[in-house]
Amino acid sequence: MIERWAAELDRRAVPLSLVVTPARLLAAPRMTQWVRARAAGGDALLLRGCDHLDGRLSPARWPVGTAVLPAHETRLQLVAARAALAQLDLSVDGFAPRGWLVPPGTLEVLRGNGFRVCAELRGVRDLRTGELQPGRVLGPGPTPWQGAHTEPWWCRATVLGAARAARLGRLVRVAVPASGLARPGIVAAVLDSVDIALHHGAEPTTYPGLFRRPVTPTPMPSPPRQRTSGSAWLRLPARSA
Repeated sequence: MIERWAAELDRRAVPLSLVVTPARLLAAPRMTQWVRARAAGGDALLLRGCDHLDGRLSPARWPVGTAVLPAHETRLQLVAARAALAQLDLSVDGFAPRGWLVPPGTLEVLRGNGFRVCAELRGVRDLRTGELQPGRVLGPGPTPWQGAHTEPWWCRATVLGAARAARLGRLVRVAVPASGLARPGIVAAVLDSVDIALHHGAEPTTYPGLFRRPVTPTPMPSPPRQRTSGSAWLRLPARSA
């Protein structure tokens, strides 16, 4: 399922940002091999959020300025996850919290452990500079189908949301769990969202790719007594489909 979906995106020259967990990859050697090949081909890998919420407060009850897990526990989880991925010859430099909700205190721990980007609910953050590229996630979330009657609504909302964001020059983010790729309506909605975003000029990229800056060439000195002309250019923020 996911291989066919990825092939459709390849035909559109749209890279993937794959959110992975070490436990699932360790249990699925074939999937691990596929993920490794995708990463070698230019896709990005993000670590899915650690178990911050197991037996803890719900997001609505997070105390302001207080980490859900102590910083050292979060740090140990991140180190263990990266070590497990290293055993599979995989590395990540991005993080995607569960439900796209960042527990208080997590950003500092991620920054201190070498992560470059964090994909949050309301945008994508460059952990080196703190810059946030605003753009909400279009997608069904961790529990995508509450019933068959909700699927057409979600599909329509996703396509319309992608079209509106692309027309306004905003970041377009479409996320779908692997289980959703077994449903033809969901796959069609995601591909339609990609197509409409590309139609409106969206530039395909990965989450880390949002913050890659172009290298500005060093200008050559002008010959003496010779007037030169120049031009200025503005790079619009990269957008992902």
